[in-house]
Amino acid sequence: MLDILIMLVAVLIIILVLLQSGKSAGVSSAFMGGNGGLNLFSNLKERGPEKVISHLTLVMGIVFFVLVIVKLIVTQQ
Repeated sequence: MLDILIMLVAVLIIILVLLQSGKSAGVSSAFMGGNGGLNLFSNLKERGPEKVISHLTLVMGIVFFVLVIVKLIVTQQ
């Protein structure tokens, strides 16, 4: 049962990450310095649905790691 829950959370994380809009012109421009220099860690304000999706992704990531740790503890006993 715990394995199925972990897989569902992982799929939700993948979907949430794919739903997020790009924060720059692209990954290549972030690493290669296109249009305004290296903006890999730029601080952009998120609004509306972008903020909700970002927070959901963070929460699902935390839930995923907690479930994996719980599974590790359960299988050790």
